[in-house]
Amino acid sequence: MNGGDGGGGVAAAPADPPPPLDWKFSQVFGERTAGEEVQEVDIISAIEFDKSGDHLATGDRGGRVVLFERTDTKENGGSRKDLEKIDYATSRHPEFRYKTEFQSHEPEFDYLKSLEIEEKINKIRWCQTANGALFLLSTNDKTIKFWKVQEKKVKKVASMNMDTSKAVGKSNIGSSSVSSSTNSHLANGGYKDTSSTNLMNDFKFPPGGIPSLRLPVVTYNETSLVTKCRRVYAHAHDYHINSISNNRSGDGETFISADDLRINLWNLEISNQSFNIVDVKPANMEDLTEVITCAEFHPTHCSTLAYSSSKGSIRLIDLRQSALCDKHSKLFEEHEAPGSKSFFTEIIASTSDIKFGRDGRYILSRDYMTLKLWDINMDSGPVSTFQVHDHLRPKLCDLYENDSIFDKFECCLSGDGQRVATGSYSNLFRVFGCAPGSNESTTLEASKNPMRRQVQTPSRPSTLSSLTRAVRRGVGESSGVDANGNSFDFTTKLLHLAWHPSENSIACAAANSLYMYYA
Repeated sequence: MNGGDGGGGVAAAPADPPPPLDWKFSQVFGERTAGEEVQEVDIISAIEFDKSGDHLATGDRGGRVVLFERTDTKENGGSRKDLEKIDYATSRHPEFRYKTEFQSHEPEFDYLKSLEIEEKINKIRWCQTANGALFLLSTNDKTIKFWKVQEKKVKKVASMNMDTSKAVGKSNIGSSSVSSSTNSHLANGGYKDTSSTNLMNDFKFPPGGIPSLRLPVVTYNETSLVTKCRRVYAHAHDYHINSISNNRSGDGETFISADDLRINLWNLEISNQSFNIVDVKPANMEDLTEVITCAEFHPTHCSTLAYSSSKGSIRLIDLRQSALCDKHSKLFEEHEAPGSKSFFTEIIASTSDIKFGRDGRYILSRDYMTLKLWDINMDSGPVSTFQVHDHLRPKLCDLYENDSIFDKFECCLSGDGQRVATGSYSNLFRVFGCAPGSNESTTLEASKNPMRRQVQTPSRPSTLSSLTRAVRRGVGESSGVDANGNSFDFTTKLLHLAWHPSENSIACAAANSLYMYYA
């Protein structure tokens, strides 16, 4: 994966793998002090960079969306394209500042089903910008909303240029109105309009008159961010919405939303109608064997999308084939070795997240134990498998008892497609190199010292001679304790993270804190 073909794809020709990245702490937002208790509503539940990488959005369990904007390009004078033309190296890395926040969702109650609908933001997706305004989609379990965030100039009257203090007469011009005199009333309840007469009587021109007629001046000294909900897409899902994805390669007018059994196609401008394009609900619910866990539009083919299931499979469908895409065009799954099945096999095989590479040729998937990289042209199995926390296999019973085995970790790819990342427990996250021949496998902690709990691993000769040979990396690189002998904490988990679209920068959420790193 050298990114030379436009980024996001694995290079076909073997080449020397890039050296491992040296990650450094950049920023933290919402850092809590020692001993400070984290409020449930403040825990971050979604992270998303926009296409340019100049804006970052987070959602939390309290239904709020917080926006951040990049500042280093502005402070260095000029756009990113202008800075790229400079022929000397700079130490610049992405830096962000708080922009605004708004309440996206409120807690609701479904009286028909006697069901509480929590306000937690499940997913955020950026849409195309227009006229300097930002647009994004946010969803909780049942309702999707389309938001517009725009910077508007505040109008102020700088000065009333006509000096009324020199005018003869005490009456306020603005208060001169219809006379309240009873003499002004006419028959049939009418009245005689004397407002202009009173105005002339109350206001007298100064001696010599006014040299020139000047109007009030309106100035724009300040700007304010105005957030407006443009559309609400509701009542289309019987089950909890697990993902939304907008069609970035087409006209930008459509998006999909997925729940456990159905995927719906929407037009951004039409909120009262959607088209059901995938329905896996059986006639008899007792025959249900798998559910949809995630769905994602292809980044360059507007008619193609992929969705994953609780059995660990990924299906590629083409909207041009039929109105209801109940038949997939490709199926990607890895079969378990005979005799290796256990009570936990199906649980840990469930895919929690999928992401396309930038050029759309590769799909990254995350199940409970591993990251898998799939080539959409090769459905025989993943081209690479990365063990995230293989040391937890002996602890699956404990993880099942405390429900940790059902945690849904997200994954992400770098913009050049050479690396992948995902989260783990104890606020750790892993970065793997996926270029041919790469042995990169880095463990980082979401703190101001990300390398503090780095597990040192000896370099090994690569077993990846081509992309048709699957590799497994990360096995045996850590035990049940970290490098300092500390046991892993299953209550602190890093579920959500995102990779900057064009630079080696990662944003990740540890409870209510947003940490950012660069390399």
